[in-house]
Parts: sequence; C-alpha cells; structure tokens
Amino acid sequence: MEQFIVSARKYRPQTFKDVVGQKAITNTLLNAIESNHLAQALLFTGPRGVGKTTCARILARKINQEGYDDPNEDFSFNVFELDAASNNGVDDIRNIIDQVRIPPQTGKYKVYIIDEVHMLSQAAFNAFLKTLEEPPKHAIFILATTEKHKIIPTILSRCQIFDFKRITINDAKEHLAEIANEQGITFEDDALHIIAQKADGAMRDALSIFDRVVSYCGNNLTRQAVAENLNVLDFEYYIKVTDLIIGNKIPELLLAYNDILSKGFDGHHFIAGLASHFRDLLVCKNPETLTLLESGEHAQKLYKEQATKVSQEFLLEGIELANDCDLKYKSSQNQRLLVELCLMQLASITLNGEKKKLNPI
Repeated sequence: MEQFIVSARKYRPQTFKDVVGQKAITNTLLNAIESNHLAQALLFTGPRGVGKTTCARILARKINQEGYDDPNEDFSFNVFELDAASNNGVDDIRNIIDQVRIPPQTGKYKVYIIDEVHMLSQAAFNAFLKTLEEPPKHAIFILATTEKHKIIPTILSRCQIFDFKRITINDAKEHLAEIANEQGITFEDDALHIIAQKADGAMRDALSIFDRVVSYCGNNLTRQAVAENLNVLDFEYYIKVTDLIIGNKIPELLLAYNDILSKGFDGHHFIAGLASHFRDLLVCKNPETLTLLESGEHAQKLYKEQATKVSQEFLLEGIELANDCDLKYKSSQNQRLLVELCLMQLASITLNGEKKKLNPI
C-alpha cells in the first residue's frame, strides 16, 4: 500500500510561479535576485499557512542555482533551518554564528532560515544582532514569523521586511480546482468555496480541509456533502431563514432555529452569520458593490434573487438588530431566548412598517 502524502506537502510550490496569492512578494524577490539587490537579512511576516517558509526555501535554492549545471539540485547542504520555537536559547544562536564563518562547499550562499523567530529569548536576539548586521558575503538570513510585533526593533531595523497577505477566497478556490482536476475529482463550485472560506486565508489549512473532505465524499465534492462534513451553516440556511423573516412567519422561524441548534450549531455563530448574510444582500443591491460578494456561482444567483425582495432600509435595520444580538450574546443569561427575540424582532420589521402606513398618527 502506497503511503499517503498530505496535499499541503505534495503540492508545496517548487518555484515562485507556483506560489499562490503572493505575486507582489515573489516578483520583488525575483527582481532583487536578477538585479543583484538582495539583502542579506530578510524578514518574512504574515499569517500562518500563506507561504513564508516555502518562499524562503525557493529563494535559498534559486540564489544558488545561478551558473550551476544541475537544475534539480536542491542545495540541501547550503540550507540550514532552525525552529526557534524549540531552539530559542543563546547556545542555539551561537552555534549558527560559529557555522556562518565557514563558506559553502557548493553553490554561492549558505542560507539560514529561522522559523517562528519571535520565540527567541531576549539574550538570543542580542547575541544575533552583530552577525545579522554584518554577515559574511556568503551568508543570507531569512527570518519567518507570524507575530512581527514581538520582534525587538533592533532586529527589525537590520532586516528587509516582506509582509505576506492572507490568501483570498478566489485564489484559494482556483488552486483547489487545479488540484481537484489533477486528481480526477469532480466538484461543485460552491463546495470549493466553502472549503476556501473555512480556511480563513491560509492555503495550508485549505489543503488540509480538502484532504479531509475528499476522504469523506470520495471523487465527487458536492456543496451539501462538504457543508455536512465541515459542519458549517451554508448560505441556503440563511436564504431559508431570511425568506421566513420577510414573510413574517414567526412560528416557522422559531422551528427553523430549533432545527439549527439540534444539528449542533452555535447560536452565536448563527446570528453573526445572519448579519453577514444581510450585508451580502445589501452589496447585491448595487452593481458597483457586487464585487464585494465572495461566493460561488449558484450562491450569487440566489443572493441576487433574494436581494430584490427586500428594501435597503430593512437590511440596514436587520444588520443593526443582528449585530446588537451578537454583542449581547456572551453576557446573556438566556442565550437561546436572546436569539429568538432577535428573530421575532426581525420578522416584525416589515409588519410594523405596514401598521405605520395603515395608521399614520
């Protein structure tokens, strides 16, 4: 039986072209290499799973490949990786400082990648300062961190800083679609959208979720199966609830909320999602803001359809009520009643509006 390799490792980018959603950074690094303007101390910062360590490894290989015959050479003897989360003492940094003096046997540079650099102790940072400011010509330091604010200013001032951004839902979805096609997996556009949304800007998380969903669904990813496996409240729930609110159907609305709770969903998550749903309907009402709606093709069609049924005033009041409920949720003694009251108030917005029109006093 062949060993399974997780997608995050199997599809780890090998060149800058393969890196998803960080074009500004990859182009800057490529230009710096070509024009010989690469700094000797670089700091890669940004959220988890967006490609910091991957870009550091690609850069380490790229700068050593110049004038080298074998394009597949990975220069593993030239690349030294240190996990600062578990090697954060002065002795670990001193070991690096001792190694830095020795030039590489093959290739031009020795590259030191220090991951989670913010975990280094104060003494380790201080021991590192002089070497970071004046490294030998053959040494390049790449520091990677998710928490730039924890790094002392004297280290930051010695580095060229690259801020990695979160991966957009569309970029993550397109990358997942390429992988699914490569593996011969059929999928619904909305199914990949749910995965990309759940990953919250981290490509590594998106690939991990993708593996999990494929194990559950097999070679056909449907929106319903993905939503079920990930236990997410998908947009159809909110479309249904909003239809009940528009129709002033309070008893059905309370039963629908009871059904959502019985499926194990959290009331806080539901009410925050409902506020987001109203916001999505609001951006659908104007063609100029339609680009702000991040959803699959099927979802967009349903959103546009529902947006025609409600007024802008209703949506603004609805967002305010749902947001108010969201803020009060944690401190409430009876959280279920709070959400139910909010739903009843939402269902009464148009009802009250009609009464006011009938009895202008």
